[in-house]
Amino acid sequence: MIFRARQFEFVFPRPVLVMGIVNVTPDSFSDGGKFLDADAAVAHALELTAQGADILDIGGESTRPNAEPVSEQEELRRVIPVIQKLAKVFADTGGAALPRGPADPQVSPTTLSIALSIDTMKPAVARAALAAGASIVNDVAANRSDDAMWKVVSEFRAGYICMHAQGSPTTMQKNPAYKNVVREVGEFFRERLKKLNAAGVAADQIAFDPGIGFGKTLEHNLQLLAGLRSFTNLQRPLLLGVSRKSFIGKLSGAEVENRLPASLACATLAVAGGVQIIRTHDVAETIQAVRMAEAILQKTNVD
Repeated sequence: MIFRARQFEFVFPRPVLVMGIVNVTPDSFSDGGKFLDADAAVAHALELTAQGADILDIGGESTRPNAEPVSEQEELRRVIPVIQKLAKVFADTGGAALPRGPADPQVSPTTLSIALSIDTMKPAVARAALAAGASIVNDVAANRSDDAMWKVVSEFRAGYICMHAQGSPTTMQKNPAYKNVVREVGEFFRERLKKLNAAGVAADQIAFDPGIGFGKTLEHNLQLLAGLRSFTNLQRPLLLGVSRKSFIGKLSGAEVENRLPASLACATLAVAGGVQIIRTHDVAETIQAVRMAEAILQKTNVD
C-alpha cells in the first residue's frame, strides 16, 4: 500500500508515521495562542521535527466544538508564512534541519524529508498552502467538501486526508446519533473514495480518518477505537487523532494538560488496530509508545 503526496511516497508496511500538530490559532482547545506568531510556530514545528515527526500538520482555524469560524483571509495570514518558512528550511537542509529522534532509525539524516500538511476546510487555503510548499491537505470537513476542494488536490497531486464528521464545528456535538457508528463511518469512506476517484484524486493519494470527537459521543468514540480494524479492508492508510481530546477528559476526569497517558494508550491500541498515521501534540512520547507497540506486535505475528 502506498500513500502519495506530491514528492512524497510513503510505502506501507513501514514504521507508523507520526504527525506533529502545529496550531497557529488563538483558540485551539489544547495550545491555543501559544504559537500564533509565525516565528513561534516555526520554532515549535522544528522542535517537533527534532523529536522525530514525519509530517507537520499546520492549522489556522480551530475545529474544536463551538469554535468560531475564521475568514479565509485571516486563515491565510496565519498559516502561509509558517508554511513558506518551513518549506525554505527543509529545502535548504534537505529535510534535516535539526537532529531527529528515532522515528525511523533505518533512514540516514541526509535522506530525511518532512512532509507539510495543511489542516483546512477551505479550497482557497488548501491551494495557497500547496503552492507555498505543503504536500498534504488534511480536510476535517470532508463530509461537506465537494469538487472545489478535490480539484485543488487533484491539480497538485497532493495527499488528501478524508476525515469523517457529523455536522460542522458549531453543531457537531449537538446530539450526534448513529445506528452503527463503525458501519456508517466505513460507508462514508467508501462513498467518498468513489467520489474522489471520479474527481481525479487517485486512490493512492487518499488516507482516511474516523474523526474521533467530531460529531460523536463518548460511546461513539470508544466504539470507533475498538473497531478500527474494520476500516483496513479499504486498503488505504488510516490516520487517528486522539491527542488530549475531550472524550479522554470525560472518561478520566483529567484536564487537557494531563491527558497524555490516555492519549498514548489510544495510540498504542490504534497501532494494534491497523492505523498507519498518528496525529499528536506530543511527538517524542508518541514515537516511544508506538515503536514499543510495533516491536511487540512483530513478535506476536511470528509463527
